[in-house]
This record gives sequence, C-alpha cells and structure tokens, in this order.
Amino acid sequence: MSSSASGGVKPMFLQAKLSRERERLHGAGMTAEERAWRAQWIKDQHLSPNEPRYVPELERELKNPIRRFYRAPMDKLQNALVPKVGETYARVIRYCSAKFLFGIAGIYAAAYYFKYNANDWTRKGGWRVVPSRKAVYPGHPDYPAKPDRFVGADYAARGFKESPI
Repeated sequence: MSSSASGGVKPMFLQAKLSRERERLHGAGMTAEERAWRAQWIKDQHLSPNEPRYVPELERELKNPIRRFYRAPMDKLQNALVPKVGETYARVIRYCSAKFLFGIAGIYAAAYYFKYNANDWTRKGGWRVVPSRKAVYPGHPDYPAKPDRFVGADYAARGFKESPI
C-alpha cells in the first residue's frame, strides 16, 4: 500500500460545485439551503482573534529534548523581541540570525580546517591545492615560459624542501 496524505481514505471535497463562482451564479443559482451552507462554510474559515494558540505542553510533546535544547537560545531571543517588534518580525529576526550564526560557524570551521589540515609531506590527508601554470602565449615577454620544476624531486615535494627540519 502506498502512502498518501489522507491515510488511504479518499479526501472529501467540501465545497463541491460551490467553489466556482460561475457554478454559484449559473442558471437558477443556489438554493436557499446551499446559500446557508455556503455562508456557514465561509464563516467557519475565519479564525478566532486569539488563534493560533501557543500550548507549551504541546510544544514539549511534539519536539524531542535535543531539538528543544538547541532551539532554546533562539527561543529566548524571539520571546524577548516579541514585545518590541511583534510576533512576525521576531520570527523573521530569529530565522535570519540563526542562519547567519550557522553560516559564520561553517565559515570558521572551514577556515580552521584549511589552515591547520593542509596536505603537505608531514601528513597523508588534508586538502591539496595545486595551482595551475600561468598561460604564456607567443609575443608575451615571458615566452617561452620556463618550468618552475627542474629535477624529479621537485614534482612531489609537497613542501619538503621548504621545511625547517
């Protein structure tokens, strides 16, 4: 059995033909019963002024402890901002600041890794950066370009010759 959004039950289309304006106005139009049903349906679509409701017990039930732990700092920031800027702007600030902090942490982690894990003769792993040779064409003052490696040991030195050891 394949998964479905309705759990295997055929979804009901509550509005029926009344969802289309042309059907509502066509011919005889709507009956009094259909008109009352449509008015009640539209009225039911409006939320109460105190919705959506925040229920702390539901929050604890739906989010596991690890998620609540790492979200706690941004939750505190959002709760402090709500009286000053409102719920919507507090959520936007929380979202953007969290992404910014994770981005900065990623940049710092990558910079640390590239700085202290270079691929040289002392280790097997790490990132190895091999620069391309400069393109030199006829007519250029450096033409013909002389190689910067002259002996076989220059090709795989990986910084050994520059080592102070």
